[in-house]
Amino acid sequence: MVAIGPNLIKQLRERTGAGVMDCKRALEEAGGDVDKAEKIIAAQGIERAGKRAGREASQGVIESYIHQGRIGAMIELNCETDFVARTDDFRKLAREVAMQVASMNPRYITKDEIPAGEDVEPKEVALLEQPYIRDGSRTIGQLVTETSAKTGEKVAVRRIARFELGGT
Repeated sequence: MVAIGPNLIKQLRERTGAGVMDCKRALEEAGGDVDKAEKIIAAQGIERAGKRAGREASQGVIESYIHQGRIGAMIELNCETDFVARTDDFRKLAREVAMQVASMNPRYITKDEIPAGEDVEPKEVALLEQPYIRDGSRTIGQLVTETSAKTGEKVAVRRIARFELGGT
């Protein structure tokens, strides 16, 4: 068995934001391999985020993004507590989602909102299905889930709006 020292735990905490005991358990399970432990923590976080789906998220922020004075987006991103709404990770996610809305012009938040019979590709019109503009290997839905896992609270995009100069 590999001895798990405080430096390894600290390194994993900095990379994941997970608690000390979660980091220690993941490192023990991974045999001291920080990369494997990070994947274990991510998997656990996604599992925990799924369990939080039924909770009420009534706190949060309204974030806006204006691109060159011609395109603007405004989003409402919710969480469970005001404490999480003020964290850097949560505010960064809000900013990134607002930029995504300005850039990709989604019409719906989830694919479930697409009306039956409308022949559209969900990843083109549903925000949470869209590839993230900064990293096409991840979706906006995955970013939201990752932030939920990191904060330990339900995180949800409640409303989006996009405006374009001269648009309808």
